[in-house]
Amino acid sequence: MEISYDDFEKVDIRVGTVTRAEPFPEARRPAIKLWVDFGPTIGEKKTSAQITKYYQPETLIGRQVAAVVNFPPRQIGKFMSEILVLGFPDDEGEVVLLAPDRKVPMGGKLF
Repeated sequence: MEISYDDFEKVDIRVGTVTRAEPFPEARRPAIKLWVDFGPTIGEKKTSAQITKYYQPETLIGRQVAAVVNFPPRQIGKFMSEILVLGFPDDEGEVVLLAPDRKVPMGGKLF
């Protein structure tokens, strides 16, 4: 299915920096709670991500990630997810995070 450029522009994908990360043992599938700072315009948003195969909470702090920031909040157990951190599946379907290969300003919009 083809989409128009206007459709693409509706998805607000930004880069942010992980400021905090914690295990999420209450989740149905293994996950990590993330707090991501997108700079002064958007601020800090939180989410949970099923990224435990390749990532530990302590290794995520300071890492830049790409995320969709204009989805409505979604309740995941007792945790409210505000963004969708993006990644690609490896050969086994495990998530590999999408991130810039150089440091870029927080809040930068994907184009």
